[in-house]
Amino acid sequence: MTTGDAIKLGAEFLQRHGVESPRLNAEHILAHIQKVPRLNLYMKWNEPLPEAEVEKARALMKRRSAREPLQHLLGTAAFCGNEIEVSRDVLVPRPETEILAEMAWLELRGIEGSPALLDFGTGSGCLAIAIATEAPLATIHALDISAAALELARRNAAKNQVQDRIVFHHSDGFKALPADLRFNVIVSNPPYIPTDEIAGLQPEVRDFDPHLALDGGADGLNFYRTLASEAGQRLLLGGVLFVEFGLGQEESLPALFESHNMVVEAVVPDYTRRARFLRIRLAESGTPPAQAVQS
Repeated sequence: MTTGDAIKLGAEFLQRHGVESPRLNAEHILAHIQKVPRLNLYMKWNEPLPEAEVEKARALMKRRSAREPLQHLLGTAAFCGNEIEVSRDVLVPRPETEILAEMAWLELRGIEGSPALLDFGTGSGCLAIAIATEAPLATIHALDISAAALELARRNAAKNQVQDRIVFHHSDGFKALPADLRFNVIVSNPPYIPTDEIAGLQPEVRDFDPHLALDGGADGLNFYRTLASEAGQRLLLGGVLFVEFGLGQEESLPALFESHNMVVEAVVPDYTRRARFLRIRLAESGTPPAQAVQS
């Protein structure tokens, strides 16, 4: 069997099992096994594949056909140009969340001195690491309730050489943070799936992402309530909160934050033009809440 045969047969197998982008998945698996960039596979297309690699390919294709995420098979995911280790303890980073990271680091770059940022619910650490990389003058704090997630995030910070720039906190919400700690920016991609909707998610998410990182309560808004009621006490004057949210939640969130003296300044779309992110600031005394939509 050649490399090309393995890709062709693997893609056909994955397609029969309903895997999206089966050819691309097969190529990533073969590139991982052969330890080469994916595009280099075409230079090896007609080369015989050693039997040991054939067996590895079969095993990984079988796992992928059972809808185990490709990133779990490869052990890593790309996020803002960084290589992020993933496991069943953390969400696999999503491409759209790169927009949230960019919003945060651009905000930090506009602040004089050494600003401070909090990543609320850091998971794999992908947001904190990307922001630390792109805003080198900032001090980054990252918290999570999961000790296993924090251990993985620390490894990822070290792998991407920003471990000295990020302070990790094992905390249920803001509870374990030092009482006097304040931030110029808070960023969060919290759990936002309504509990009853988790069963209907894609198998890659439903069966392999930790439900702790998915479940936002009955209406999906539990963590936004915490952010609305407590984040303002942790922001410095002029501070900004950036959050990611789920489908349709832009209708409920502005009123929630505005009820806690916060102003939703912008609703920002993702790559598909779907409303996905909020930019929120503490309201000044006498300033009425206002919502701006960026297109």
